Amino acid sequence: MKTLSHRFCVAPMLDWTDRHCRYFHRLLSKNALLYTEMVTTGALIHGNTQRFLQFNSEEHPVALQLGGSNPRDLAICARMAEEAGYDEVNLNVGCPSDRVQNGLFGACLMAEPQLVGDCIAAMQAVVKIPVTVKSRIGIDERDSYEELTQFIDTVAKAGCETFIVHARKAWLKGLSPKENRDVPPLRYDVVFQLKRDFPQLEIVINGGITTLEQSVALLNHVDGVMLGREVYQNPYLLAEVDSVLFGDDVIIPSREYILLELLPYIQEKLASDVRLNSVTRHILGLFYGEYGARLWRRFLSENVCKTNISEQILLDALKLTKNLF
Repeated sequence: MKTLSHRFCVAPMLDWTDRHCRYFHRLLSKNALLYTEMVTTGALIHGNTQRFLQFNSEEHPVALQLGGSNPRDLAICARMAEEAGYDEVNLNVGCPSDRVQNGLFGACLMAEPQLVGDCIAAMQAVVKIPVTVKSRIGIDERDSYEELTQFIDTVAKAGCETFIVHARKAWLKGLSPKENRDVPPLRYDVVFQLKRDFPQLEIVINGGITTLEQSVALLNHVDGVMLGREVYQNPYLLAEVDSVLFGDDVIIPSREYILLELLPYIQEKLASDVRLNSVTRHILGLFYGEYGARLWRRFLSENVCKTNISEQILLDALKLTKNLF
């Protein structure tokens, strides 16, 4: 089985981490492990398979996240992921939305450790790439440490060696998905204890992480960190990941350099009838915290949907941040 570094990961985020977003993120870090948006087994098997599996070769290492609970269907999709060239397939056992619960996948599966184990075993049997799980620390009233360890132990015995754990429990009733990202308290101590009790497993922590300094501190207790919203809102944070977290001797690229590196990709996509906004919506935070950041965001937001536009609009927006052109 191939091995991947989960030392730093960018979380799967629905409607956010599409292939254009991932290409942009890869320009900032060559080592960060990138994840797709969650794709359900039904959509992959019965929908537009090519569209759901499509990614750019530059994105490696990249993982496909699946949503589902039928071992046979998940095995079919895991094989699809491997044949498409993905480096890992991840099972979503953490999403708390009503739609996901109604489909019997996501966080509600934490109440079904044997079923999750069966799913993992079925996927492991047909692929050589890693099969991993992303979960919470508990759901509703079922949030004791004993129940969590039973879940981890059962799924690990089925063959899962890497667990990405959002350090909050999920309330399946009464809280929206957005509230579930903030309201339940963070319990990093629970994830730290998991690593102590399961030293043979790779434990990656997720939830509330906003800086690389915080990431470095957390790596004293676990094997990896996963950031989501902070990376999307402030993507330039990724520019220091390779040097700070992987020890690479690299020159940190400027924001302007990253933008210029992105232009050929944008030109290519425009030539294949991809809307400019499909790419630029992911780079609105490139100048986060910098002079002209608000003007940059406003200019792009107001102009990218106009007719007969080209990549020149990005250079025009850049002028608002610094007088370079």
